[in-house]
Amino acid sequence: MFGRQPLSEPQTIGFLLTPQFSMIAFTAAIEPLRSANRIARKTLFQWDLYTIDGQPVRASNDVQFNADGQLLETSKFDILFVCSGVRAYDHLNKKTSNVLRALTRKGIPLGSVCTGSATLAEAGLLNGYRCTIHWENIESLAERYPRLDITSSLFEADRNRFTCSGGLAAMDMMLHSIRLDYGRELAMKVADQMLYSAGRSPEDLQRMEITKRTGVTHPKMLAVIGYMEAHIEQPITIARLAREVGISQRQMERLFKSELSTTPTQFYNDLRLEKARTLLRQTGLGIQEVAVATGYNTASYFTKSYRTRYGHTPRDERENA
Repeated sequence: MFGRQPLSEPQTIGFLLTPQFSMIAFTAAIEPLRSANRIARKTLFQWDLYTIDGQPVRASNDVQFNADGQLLETSKFDILFVCSGVRAYDHLNKKTSNVLRALTRKGIPLGSVCTGSATLAEAGLLNGYRCTIHWENIESLAERYPRLDITSSLFEADRNRFTCSGGLAAMDMMLHSIRLDYGRELAMKVADQMLYSAGRSPEDLQRMEITKRTGVTHPKMLAVIGYMEAHIEQPITIARLAREVGISQRQMERLFKSELSTTPTQFYNDLRLEKARTLLRQTGLGIQEVAVATGYNTASYFTKSYRTRYGHTPRDERENA
């Protein structure tokens, strides 16, 4: 795959499914392969599904999948993709890490879909490689494995490591591989067959543009929100935000009221609390550390703000997660 070698035989792909894996990311990865076979009228790809114990596994939407076998260091495939999803860190274990390390010693390339990058990182198999993961998990992956070179790209192809951010980005990654292996024409036919507008590159960012996420179209407001998102840990004042984009504070407040039915201060605070919620759910940072990471001077003020926004304390959020 990914144009790494001349192809004369069908490529065999292994998919390791971990508990609560993302079904949309998995199907977005496997369906382009099926479609390529159909369009080419021959078997270009074949695949097998594995779990670490060979037992059935449920996706995050509770649909159960049967495995073709147990993942072993003797398993046969040309490349293996680890498919994970919600609560990926809960399913890390030494057995999986040991098998993955054994496969790499045999020269097997490894990839990941959605949060499968966490499984590879836990095994030490992303050290020295560019990698990516779903945007919700970038902070937690960086906190757990601070030496990783993590990007916010849709997918990364670095030598024999192929990591994907999840969702439909898995389709982009597979279309990219089909193009490298079998040409642009086949890749475009596969995309067309699936009614998918292909063309996203590895460098494209995961998250939608601000205007698509918020519905805001006013250029000054878009600039303000961009500044807010870039200054979560060290918030800047509302007056400075207005100066940065060249409008008065009063004008900015009117824009937020008319476009989003809120104030700049409340919108900014909500952004910081959303970031705090992600850190509480996905990292081991203490309450004080999360407070500092989201721009709150004291844990008590952070807790008060969090309870006002979500109806419970940061500690309750962590316990529930």
